[in-house]
This record gives sequence, structure tokens and C-alpha cells, in this order.
Amino acid sequence: MRISVLLIAVSLYLFASGAFAEDDYQQVEVADPYLEIHTGPGAGYPVFYVVERGQVITIIKSHTDWFKVKTAKGKIGWVARSQMAQTLSPSGEKVELIEITRQEFEERRWEVGAMGGQLDGAPVLSVYGGYGFTPNLSAELTLSQSIGNVSSTLYLKGSLLASPFPDWRFSPYFSIGTGVMEIEPTATLIQPETTTHQFSAIGIGIRTHISQRFIFRVEYNDYVIYSASNDKDDNEEVGEWKIGFAVFF
Repeated sequence: MRISVLLIAVSLYLFASGAFAEDDYQQVEVADPYLEIHTGPGAGYPVFYVVERGQVITIIKSHTDWFKVKTAKGKIGWVARSQMAQTLSPSGEKVELIEITRQEFEERRWEVGAMGGQLDGAPVLSVYGGYGFTPNLSAELTLSQSIGNVSSTLYLKGSLLASPFPDWRFSPYFSIGTGVMEIEPTATLIQPETTTHQFSAIGIGIRTHISQRFIFRVEYNDYVIYSASNDKDDNEEVGEWKIGFAVFF
């Protein structure tokens, strides 16, 4: 268990080492006679600059049917998807705009979702929110509720996630976290006692961008629930698997 935690901690460090690397944005060549650049993402915003055929522009990000771009002269503005569809890649081929959407997924900052599965055989539901520091490193806060035959468990977990290959369509990630768990035994003739425990967790999962701003992910977590008596022999280890969906922005 300790070796696994150490390996994941080392992975987090290695994958976060490129945290402040400069973004590698996609560049395309204008194929139409001209490309109109607006001050904002909409036809109602005025055109303030025109790029001529053959010039290269850099795509920064997309927003609905508009793309934020930067010209070779440093002008930054917005171009309609209909015009972007006529641009060319450095190899002279038409740009696949779906790949531009994936780039935005890889560079996302916020992610909010819900997941369901089992905790030690009992059904569990979770909601979570996450923030991406870099494409390789993010943090998440997860609130989960599990209701079994003998107890009900409510737990809050904070985690760090490392994604070694964020550009893969099915991108794996590793996590390490800690939190607090409240366990309430099922009521009997004798009033049960609710207990609170700290825990640590390590996990592995896969996420994929399915369409627009939606993500599908599946993960497995291994928890060590620490005994209130601080006796290591009384610590309990349980497994959890979950699948779910999220949106990013």
C-alpha cells in the first residue's frame, strides 16, 4: 500500500513538472480570399481586421460556433466556424474542427460531474468538482453517499489527479487523496453510534471526451479507513468503482 502511494506521488511530480510550459496552439492557413476577424464571438460584433489568403493564424480556443484566433501581426479576435471550415492545416489539408474542440477539452480548467457505482459492495452516488492547473495535473473535491444493508456512509474527499497522456482519446489518470468519512450503522433495537473516520485513497481511471462539453469517465479507488483508536490492525481497506459523466468549461 505504501509503495503504491509513493509511486503515485512520484508520478504526480513528474507529470506536473511541465506545469508552466507554453501552450502549443494549432496554426492554420487562410484559404478564402479573406478572413473577417470580429471583436467578439458573434455576428453582432464589428469586424476590426481582415486576414488575406495565404496568411497563417493561430487558434487559441473555441466558443460555440466561433474561434478565438491570433494573427501573425498579433491581432486577436473571433472568426465564425463557417469561415474556419475553409482554412488549411500546415500540410495543406482542410482543418478538422472536431480536433480543435478536443484541444479545448485537453486545456479545460473546470470540470463538474456525477458518478455512480459501488463502495465495498454497497451502491454509491458521487458529485464532484475539479480544477485543472495544467493538462497533466488537476485537483478535485468529491462528496459521496453510500447506503448499504448494515450502514450508511457519507464521505468527503480531496484529491490530486495526474494525467500522463491528456491528448489520448481514452486518457488514463492516477489519483491520490484524503478525507473524512461518517459511518452511521443501520438502526436496531439499540441506538447505533455514528462514527467519524479519516481515510486515504489512491485510484486509477480513464476519461474520454464524448461530444461538445461532455466527458465520460470510469475509475477505481482503494481506501484505507483509519481506526478511531489509531490501532493499525483495526484499519479497514475497501474498494470502490464508479462510472459517470461530467461537463467542462
